[in-house]
Amino acid sequence: MLAGNARTATTAEAIIRPIGSVAAGVSDMPKPRDTAPGPTHDLDLDLEVVTTRAAFNALEAEWNALFDRAGRSIHVFQTFNWCWHWCAAFLTEDASKLFVVTARRQGRLVLILPLVREHSFGLTRLAFLGEPVTQYGDALVDVLADSASILATAWRFAIERSGADCVHLRRVRADANLAPLLAASGARISEKLAAPYLDLASAANFDAYEQRYSSKARKNRRRLLRRFEERAPATLETLLSGTRARELAELAILLKRAWLKDRGLVSPALTDPRTRTFFANVAEAKVRPAGCRVTSLETRGESTAIEIAFDCKGRRAVHVIVFALKYERASPGQLLIERSIRNCFDIGVGTYDLMTPADAYKLDWADGATEVNDWTLACTARGRIYADLYLARLRPQLKRAVNTATQRLRRLRGRRGNNDSATDGD
Repeated sequence: MLAGNARTATTAEAIIRPIGSVAAGVSDMPKPRDTAPGPTHDLDLDLEVVTTRAAFNALEAEWNALFDRAGRSIHVFQTFNWCWHWCAAFLTEDASKLFVVTARRQGRLVLILPLVREHSFGLTRLAFLGEPVTQYGDALVDVLADSASILATAWRFAIERSGADCVHLRRVRADANLAPLLAASGARISEKLAAPYLDLASAANFDAYEQRYSSKARKNRRRLLRRFEERAPATLETLLSGTRARELAELAILLKRAWLKDRGLVSPALTDPRTRTFFANVAEAKVRPAGCRVTSLETRGESTAIEIAFDCKGRRAVHVIVFALKYERASPGQLLIERSIRNCFDIGVGTYDLMTPADAYKLDWADGATEVNDWTLACTARGRIYADLYLARLRPQLKRAVNTATQRLRRLRGRRGNNDSATDGD
């Protein structure tokens, strides 16, 4: 997608680092917790399921307090504000219903497991609240001696109360609160991914950090900038809210759709009009800001590349990076990434998280990658058919088939266009 540098890795696995061994500020791993679950009455827990918007909204103050105490930077997509904007844009009672599990001890909120319950074709499925825009799914749980037991109890409660045939939890990081529980619960990994990241906390400033790239790569970026600015000076615009931020976010989604079409790829999430509405709302931030930063690299008053990112507790989670196709040869996306990294140093952001998928251009920049998995747990016979037949086999095949067909059609149209041009020239 973007021009690379000399640090290209051919696969995500080539640079995956063990979670416990990465530099401080990258992993955010909590201290080890008690792993022996106990009965609800022994834990002194009050468990509930929130299923209405009114009850969800009533959680705001408690949810924010729990996040302040126990939320880590990887939980940027488990903030109340993020989930509130998702509900506003995506939640439809006929398609999915809220199923947010809460646990309280002596009246104090100590756990939130944000889920939705979906029912279709006679099958009930539990999924993370936030699909398809949430990139990392997890539970928020207070940092207590028995927090693993609290989480395990809430998990059993969710399965029993939901009556789910299947649980399908997408994009769970290896350092998520839920990861050990899922591995021990009999859930299976249905898809393996990786999230590349830059460990900016390992250097005092951008100039020091940049030394880890080859001199050839550094010279190449300076050459790209000079060539880019031959047209006109490049300017950087960063917005945290407002109408202009909304407009840029909407433009970014439109540019991403155009890029996908140009490559002959299909993304149901990006073609869903609710996705554009969601990003427009979080960018404008009229209410409940979610940490969104919209950055545009511009020349001659035109956006050539746009980044939509979310800052949380020292992490910048980069959700969208896209460029205008007509500027592709100038590599504006690569220049925008460099400017964004410089800004991270300016404001004290220690991790620049490029998230999944582990595309080649991301690996060119990255110091490492964190394992991210989709997990599936079949609870009934119907759920096993859904998990084993559809999720494990048919869904990946359908995705490949659609993209292959789209790419072939694109090539066919291109050949026809070339033939028509040749005929016109005769």
